[in-house]
Amino acid sequence: MAGHGDPPEGTPEGTPEGPPGGDDEYRSVVFDESFVRAARLQEFSAQERMTDREHAVRVRGARTGTVSHGFRNGPRQLLALFVLIALAFGTAVYLGFRQPYRAVLPARDAGQLRMTVVPLAPAGTVPGGTPAELLAHSPAVHFAVGAAGIVPPASVERTADFSESQIRVALSITRDYLEASSLDAAVLAGRDREPVRTLLDPDQIPQFDHAFAAPAADGLSDPAGWLVAFDPAKVRQVPGTARVRGSLDYHETADRALEVTSNHTFVYTLRPAGPATADEASLFTVRRELSFRFDGEDLDKHWVQLVESETGAGPEACSAGAGRTFTPLLAGARAPSGSPAGVNPFATGHLAGELCGVLTTSAPTPTAH
Repeated sequence: MAGHGDPPEGTPEGTPEGPPGGDDEYRSVVFDESFVRAARLQEFSAQERMTDREHAVRVRGARTGTVSHGFRNGPRQLLALFVLIALAFGTAVYLGFRQPYRAVLPARDAGQLRMTVVPLAPAGTVPGGTPAELLAHSPAVHFAVGAAGIVPPASVERTADFSESQIRVALSITRDYLEASSLDAAVLAGRDREPVRTLLDPDQIPQFDHAFAAPAADGLSDPAGWLVAFDPAKVRQVPGTARVRGSLDYHETADRALEVTSNHTFVYTLRPAGPATADEASLFTVRRELSFRFDGEDLDKHWVQLVESETGAGPEACSAGAGRTFTPLLAGARAPSGSPAGVNPFATGHLAGELCGVLTTSAPTPTAH
């Protein structure tokens, strides 16, 4: 094999070793024909230097070697890069046309639910009868059965920041909340609250828990603002008799959140918890108007922020205070006589008083036997 200083084809045979001494270190450097051919730099001839005074040497293989190969590949690489950039730009434009919505700003720290709960007292004796008879003589006769009465809008249109699919998700979550809080058998019987609780934005769960731990008619802590429930020790709902009618609507708020409003009337057929005859059923009506707020995280995680709740329920006594469950007046009962407690506007502290309404004549009337 050739040494480090040997020309590519080795030391030619017959080359004199030269005299000993100082020239010994150059004996391996032989400028024969193979060495010259292997050199990458070649000095210009005298004639070439006369025509090109700027350069004294040329690089061998500049036209046919690796330099030429790189030159040929350069335009291909530039073309491929241009195509990739064009594809990326085209994809971005396409997606922009497909999803022309601005990113939804997060709206964390859900506010507290503001609620109003109004008992509706009967004008006289609470009508009684069989469930079929009561419903037949009630405006609820035309209502849908159960969840079939919670119907989203037939069509939706996107807003500035929410797509049609996002709006449909919000309406679906709202429907789930209404079913859980108004129609779930365990919730209505006062045995379970988790179907409602798990749908709430976590920021509102402390208020929800506090309402059931310490109910109060203060606009913040009334359980009836969250759900419908009856005391199973006193009242039993007749299964499959709930009637529902109402509407759902939506709009985008000024702070770029989606608000859904539900307005529904729920009619329940109740019986005393103990032994009862077939004609001792009575109707209990709950009107619920709720406002829900959704941001991007709520939609992704299937949560609701309940912003406002207005509830009217009866027949109940005007004195019915906030409690974990409603206190219906059943068939044959009358509202207690007397006026609501007075309110002193000059007293300090929270205003204590009672809101109360009266069931109108459109409420069920007794069935003739």
